[in-house]
Amino acid sequence: MSDRIDLSNLPSYRQPRRSIFSARRIALMASVLAGLGIAVHGFSPSTSPADLFSSPAHAQVNNEVRKVERPIGFADIVERVKPSVISVKVNIKEKAASNDDGDDAQSPFQPGSPMERFFRRFGGPDGVPGLKGGGGRGRVVQGQGSGFFISADGFAVTNNHVVDGADKVEVTTDDGKTYTAKVIGTDQRTDLALIKVEGSSNFPFAKLADGKPRIGDWVLAVGNPFGLGGTVTAGIVSASGRDIGNGPYDDFIQIDAPVNKGNSGGPAFDTNGEVMGVNTAIYSPSGGSVGIAFSIPASTVKSVVAQLKDKGSVSRGWIGVQIQPVTSDIADSLGMKKAEGALVAEPQANGPAAKAGIESGDVITSVNGEAVKDARELARTIGGLAPGATVKLNVLHKGQDKVVNLTLGQLPNTIEAKADIDKDSGKGASRGTDVPKLGMTVAPADSVAGAGKEGVVITEVDPKSAAAERGFKEGDVILEVGGKSVSTAGEVRDAINTARTDNKNSVLMRVKSGGQSRFVAVPIAKG
Repeated sequence: MSDRIDLSNLPSYRQPRRSIFSARRIALMASVLAGLGIAVHGFSPSTSPADLFSSPAHAQVNNEVRKVERPIGFADIVERVKPSVISVKVNIKEKAASNDDGDDAQSPFQPGSPMERFFRRFGGPDGVPGLKGGGGRGRVVQGQGSGFFISADGFAVTNNHVVDGADKVEVTTDDGKTYTAKVIGTDQRTDLALIKVEGSSNFPFAKLADGKPRIGDWVLAVGNPFGLGGTVTAGIVSASGRDIGNGPYDDFIQIDAPVNKGNSGGPAFDTNGEVMGVNTAIYSPSGGSVGIAFSIPASTVKSVVAQLKDKGSVSRGWIGVQIQPVTSDIADSLGMKKAEGALVAEPQANGPAAKAGIESGDVITSVNGEAVKDARELARTIGGLAPGATVKLNVLHKGQDKVVNLTLGQLPNTIEAKADIDKDSGKGASRGTDVPKLGMTVAPADSVAGAGKEGVVITEVDPKSAAAERGFKEGDVILEVGGKSVSTAGEVRDAINTARTDNKNSVLMRVKSGGQSRFVAVPIAKG
């Protein structure tokens, strides 16, 4: 059978000037042209009986494509929000900086802490690549960071580590004008600072977002990376609730918008043009962006800034307890179905919790009816309440639920911890008694000088034992085992045997080390 279409018998047929395409060849050509995205003209229902481009299926696809919203850029959003972002320049006296990379710049964070390492990834007190002014003490160190206006009269937000210790602060606006700024207040715990820019009452300002961003939402970072003011980068929210080891109030938004040295204190905008967070740290082996940056949530910024504006400092609620996470082993030891809540390692003497009857080993499971997920969430929740407020705590106490009402105190600015154990003073004391299956020896604390009068002091730990794996070391004092106070090796053994008889997989011990108490779940061998 021929594959040609014979049109000569049709009344309207006219002899073409060119050869007639076969149906097969037309179909193949159409497929190729369509695949290349080339528009094909000359075929229409009114002129060709072999119209392959007006089928119902093709028309439906075209209609569906037209309905899809075309991707757009961020130019309109950037045009609206960019004027609210500022570059922050500081002069700091009596700081040392030995090289242009700022690696020897003094950090406002605890040496060796995760936040101090993040700080150095940013490159110094300004979060920019270089500290100008040379090395040696007595020199003036210059640094730069970012910030943004939150009101027309010149209040602006930046990072604490950008302006900490600054003798002079200047800001440059998006239109290139420079103004002098005054530090109104700082909060080291959240790394936020509020400054006031003088010189105008009509500054363009940004709004802090009310809601929480969702993972996957678009985010725009605007700031002063590497001293290049007014730089815009885009990405998405990668994660939320990140703990980077800076402290109990860590609740960072992780974003992958490129953030570099100098973006410190700058805003992260959502697609509504509202500030979802303040960029404060990056994680990078090289010091440049690798797609992991951290922003302080807008909700935290609102709370902190309001107090800084009102009184120049931040007051937080305090219940006076040392807390730690509830691990699966600890939950098993306490007979809990889920590893959640905050375990009280030790209530502080005369603190609100101690006065209300909260004891070591209690687990705080909710605050004012809101469930407590973990120890960090309890710290953030209590810290977000005002001193003097009355709160209702749900507590698991020796296997029983109870409700405790207490009035919050004010979180001290500093917490002093005093070690009450002098390891060297134990010389000459008895070697102690072995604790079977755990790989350590203990002696009554009152028999070892400097160890106190309560509990048993660890005099030796087998480095390959279960005790060593759980972090026990010589000089630690075991205060409780299985919820019972112990003062001799025999009482430790008895408590372990009781837990084994009760078919527990581990036994919970309360241990004091360096003045700090904690609970440790130690696995126990069967038989």
